[in-house]
Amino acid sequence: MEHLLCLPAPACFSSRYGLALLSCYGFFVVYSLRVNLSVAMVDMLNSTRQNSANHSSSVCPAHADPPRPKHNHTASVYNWDSETQGWILGSFFYGYILTQVPGGYLAGRFGPKWLMGFGILGTVVFTLLTPVAADLGAGYLIAVRVLEGIGEGVTFPAMYTMWAAWAPPLERSRLLTISYIGAQLGTVISLPLSGEICFYLDWTYVFYVFGAVGLLWFALWAFLVFDTPNTHPRISERERLYITTSLKNELATSSGHIPWRAIVTSTPLLAIVVAHFSYNWTFYTLLTLLPTYMKDILGFSIQQNGMLSALPYLGCAVLAVLSGQLADYLRETCRYTTVAVRKSFSLIGMIGPAVFLVATGYTGCNYTLAVTFLTISSSLGGVSASGFNINHLDIAPSYAGILLGITNTFATIPGMVGPVIARALTQNNTIEEWQTVFYIAAGINLFGALFYTALGRGTVQPWAVHASYSHGD
Repeated sequence: MEHLLCLPAPACFSSRYGLALLSCYGFFVVYSLRVNLSVAMVDMLNSTRQNSANHSSSVCPAHADPPRPKHNHTASVYNWDSETQGWILGSFFYGYILTQVPGGYLAGRFGPKWLMGFGILGTVVFTLLTPVAADLGAGYLIAVRVLEGIGEGVTFPAMYTMWAAWAPPLERSRLLTISYIGAQLGTVISLPLSGEICFYLDWTYVFYVFGAVGLLWFALWAFLVFDTPNTHPRISERERLYITTSLKNELATSSGHIPWRAIVTSTPLLAIVVAHFSYNWTFYTLLTLLPTYMKDILGFSIQQNGMLSALPYLGCAVLAVLSGQLADYLRETCRYTTVAVRKSFSLIGMIGPAVFLVATGYTGCNYTLAVTFLTISSSLGGVSASGFNINHLDIAPSYAGILLGITNTFATIPGMVGPVIARALTQNNTIEEWQTVFYIAAGINLFGALFYTALGRGTVQPWAVHASYSHGD
């Protein structure tokens, strides 16, 4: 059937690849605004000023550090205890969880372009207000982070809806990979860049610089992006026909009946929820607290900190892309079933990180080994991107967006409680306390991997086959 479609429109300078690049930039903004506080936090605390010369506050011997430029101590510093830090770092996710499922609904109702645009613009505005909020008090900063989370929560569901109208089935993997790699790039680039900005300027500029990058994105998005190929004024007729023809046989489920009861009681979906929750516990604990660990335990300065904190995410991005190629290769050669590939990739991508995370706690002050183990741990996590992470499309392609909203809602909970629990457990900043944090994360990962292996499925579920036939049940 697909061979009968009109010939593919060229990819170069096409509107759909333009959309992929701009949405990649959008996710870059989303993630850089999410993680920049993790690095800035290291410089926002009073202890940094007292120990900027000798770093005597870290457990391990501090690293030699070039003298910091004189003018960068103009920003305020705060006396927040470790529990308050945990709440500030976790507060973003309290807003983020609220708009996951509504995001998909609103995108279908009002169009994804402006939902995504204003969602990110809102986050940008509150990011620019961060230094003012921090001066007013920890409570104000927490409120601003919650509002940022509300804005960012709609981005993934909105983009899923956008791609439903823009991505020809045969180009879906390529377009979505380009689009979502922006999230990894945002983490990898903004962690070291935040460290450099703190070092040469001060922590307030972290929020101003990334805020400005976000404003530029919004201007481009507002003028260059449109909800559908049919509403795009500059798209070539050939490309418009190619996209609309290739999508005309796709299920339009939004107007049809959604089998909510079957979705909510689905065991394979529960397996994805548990795996997603478990994986994110480790992911979010590291994402928010790695810079703190690098400074308080390993004694790295703010400048070295961002660079070293980014390494694990660079590894994660590379392995995610490679494992995607390998997973599709294994399925295409028909030697392996979809469910076997999903489960084996999930096991490697969840048990691997658990083992190396626990090992990190026992490296003592061997910096090289600690950073190596943390990098291997996060990198192996990237393998799960081809495991439970895209299993939604295997079990219910018609409702993948709704399923993503559901699993993402549960998978945001670790971002809310993980950093709070971790900071409550590490009040004295000893290596033993951090070992406990790593053990908890590894245990949760192990449980999730085994649960998914037991109950995960790789085929389309009966309730997800053709909405038109399921009206009777």
